Amino acid sequence: MSTLQWSESLALGLPFMDDTHQEFVELLAIVVHASDDDLLKTWQTLIEHTDEHFEREDQWMQNTRFSSSNCHSMQHKVILQVMREGDKRGQAGELDVVRQMARELGTWFPQHAQSMDAALALHLRGVGYDPATGIVHSPQELPQEVIHGCGGSSCSSPAGEATQTPAESAV
Repeated sequence: MSTLQWSESLALGLPFMDDTHQEFVELLAIVVHASDDDLLKTWQTLIEHTDEHFEREDQWMQNTRFSSSNCHSMQHKVILQVMREGDKRGQAGELDVVRQMARELGTWFPQHAQSMDAALALHLRGVGYDPATGIVHSPQELPQEVIHGCGGSSCSSPAGEATQTPAESAV
């Protein structure tokens, strides 16, 4: 079975994001190749990692004026909910459901990383965000309004107006 592998096409140029994404890909591969006896343990490890991963990204978005209700954060919540449901189904003996979810995550993740996470990475670079300290080194680059979409040009605000960061609107 083909497994998602880390490649430069997934790299976003921010080590603090790329390292976490690479860990996700590695843990997903472990799940995909796990024996039935190890599947649920490896799946739970992936869920824990993903929860921490998404929590960090959501905090970065909050610290830099992405709304907590944006579509990026919402996708995080949905994916975690589905993964936890997979755990319940796996605990009930439906290991095939967990294996299918792992395959689907391998399809979903590159799209998420190359769209929503890429927009976030661009935004974080633009505002000079330091995840270790939470400091925004270029506060003048923060958007005036909270970003309600995912930060990409295809998202729109609740009022239907395109939402852009100052760096995007200057292009």
